[in-house]
Amino acid sequence: MSEVIRVTPAALEVVRKVLADEPEPEGLALWLEVNGSANGAYTYDLWFGSKSQIRPGDAQQLEGDLPIVIPEQSLERVRGAVLDVNQIAGEAGLVVINANTPPPAAAQVLSRGDLTGPVAQRVLEVLERDVNPQIAMHGGRAALVAVEGPIAYVEMSGGCQGCGMARATLSQGIAVAITDAVAEISEVVDVTDHMSGMNPYFEPGMT
Repeated sequence: MSEVIRVTPAALEVVRKVLADEPEPEGLALWLEVNGSANGAYTYDLWFGSKSQIRPGDAQQLEGDLPIVIPEQSLERVRGAVLDVNQIAGEAGLVVINANTPPPAAAQVLSRGDLTGPVAQRVLEVLERDVNPQIAMHGGRAALVAVEGPIAYVEMSGGCQGCGMARATLSQGIAVAITDAVAEISEVVDVTDHMSGMNPYFEPGMT
């Protein structure tokens, strides 16, 4: 099958490092799926799953011996996109650079908490000063949704979304930047809208 999404060598290296820590990695493929939209851009999920889960209609392309699978329903939404690596606070994360965009009606608007407190204002400063200038190069943006105790809830939009691949997530890079700069924050939760339909802006205790 012809190439659906281009995977840069740097992104492939990150994927392979994470895959090496998975049990029975030889039986796994990397899935990339559009799972919703936010602020006029698609959001994504990345995960390792068994090769036996590949279904007729799913697109499969090989990067060496690693299958990259795009579910049938996501195929036209990601065709021509690029899976690349971004660096935030010294952490390598994955970013999808995609010129395809959802219809305007599909964009979701999330309710927001009170961001006027001193801790929230410091988190906002970190996002604007340290994070967004970096991910803006890939068309992405991170916005603070709410602060509840030691937890900051962040929504990513544009080409960037926290990846489901454990240590290789973009959201971990953002978390490092925030927790290093704001002592009151010990956890950062990615609350990007992953589904079309009704969604709360955050759920306390989610991981």
